[in-house]
Amino acid sequence: MTRAKAELIEDRGEAAADDEFFRSRPFLDAEGATHTLRIETDEGELLAPLIVRGIEGTDARDAISPYGYPGLVGPVEDLDPAAIDFSATGLVSVFLRHTLGPSPLAGATERNVVQIADPELPRKSRPSDRRQVRRNLEAGYALELVPGTETTPEQRAGFLDVYEQTMRRTNAAPHYFFGAAYFDRILEADRTWLALATGPEGDLAAASIAAASDGCLHYYLSGSADPHLRSAPMKNVVTCLVEHSAELGLPLNLGGGIRPGDALEEFKRGFANRQQAWLTSELVCDEQRYAQLSGNREAGSFFPAYRA
Repeated sequence: MTRAKAELIEDRGEAAADDEFFRSRPFLDAEGATHTLRIETDEGELLAPLIVRGIEGTDARDAISPYGYPGLVGPVEDLDPAAIDFSATGLVSVFLRHTLGPSPLAGATERNVVQIADPELPRKSRPSDRRQVRRNLEAGYALELVPGTETTPEQRAGFLDVYEQTMRRTNAAPHYFFGAAYFDRILEADRTWLALATGPEGDLAAASIAAASDGCLHYYLSGSADPHLRSAPMKNVVTCLVEHSAELGLPLNLGGGIRPGDALEEFKRGFANRQQAWLTSELVCDEQRYAQLSGNREAGSFFPAYRA
């Protein structure tokens, strides 16, 4: 069995890669990444950005990947987590979100299935979606795709407004209300775009942030304004991003639903021509402390169990 040793590096720049959004400095700053996890083996090293957190009521700490698909990247393949010595990290557990594709760690969990619009395959769209997109254009809806670094304060404020309307409409958890500073920072990253759909009166109807990372264009965060819901202008936004991904020669990762088969997933299926599993790894670094903290708590698939 390959042996490996893990350590935590407080310099969070170790995992940064300016050309990959989910490990870029703007994204890691916005997410509040605090450390880099480095796993060393004879084959090379794996690196992952982490947010290290205290465990309430204890002197212990655990860690979680930033949101999205930041990954654990490096030349190592199929490494058994049981072969990794985590003692130097001082962590109880780590929840790792992988990039799309195979995990470098064996035994990764299929956490979700994401919908992909791949320009290498025949394009897919439902006739009803095409009709709605066409009706919106005929009614005076307009599309604009702006590089993130060229967005104006007014455009970013408009995005924040429609995004927060969507979060309130769906009763999203508080941690999904990222705030203006978050969006200002991530749009400073290279190869990000803000897709904007304005209504016939010139008001913002729907918008989405797209970001290129690890061989995909990612439909990252989006929102629609309440008064425009019946017109479904997000279908125009997604159509715009499908076209942009084809121009870039990158698959468009539309993400998945909140739950398998829900309305959000069904919407994305209308534009997707394939799907792909998204993987995570749940690493117990200190088995004794993990068991002590978790007790007999029923956590289901939630990890770590003591935070369920």
